[in-house]
Amino acid sequence: MTMMKTSARNQFAGRISQVDACPVTTEVVLTLGGGQQITATLTSHSAKSLNLAVGAEAVALIKASAIVLVTDFGGYRLSARNQLAGTIAKVDKGAVTTVVALALAGGETVTATITNDAADALGLAVGRPATAVFKAYSVLLAVKAS
Repeated sequence: MTMMKTSARNQFAGRISQVDACPVTTEVVLTLGGGQQITATLTSHSAKSLNLAVGAEAVALIKASAIVLVTDFGGYRLSARNQLAGTIAKVDKGAVTTVVALALAGGETVTATITNDAADALGLAVGRPATAVFKAYSVLLAVKAS
């Protein structure tokens, strides 16, 4: 469900469950309806101007091109804070890129745009498990204007 008109395919409504403010940056955790959490890192100035506080509603926006899909961690852990596990619901291969929809628990969907070579190398297919990975700095937060 699109909440606002933007070029970001991924829009997740949730409630702020944690705000860790430092002098330069602030880390915000948004909890979605299905229980998944998305962490955003933004400037403390931006967090203050948005009045971000625990309990407030917000929307996380992530461009599909910022999403990395992982099908096998190979025993490694990643530094990216956001790792949302799901099941591939759709694979739409174009001339150069492939758009992949990953269904999460709770009914949310994460969309990733990757190269066709990457899609082929990962063996992506509907029904296979995968994890959407993205950095906290790739997340934009929006709140209702007051």
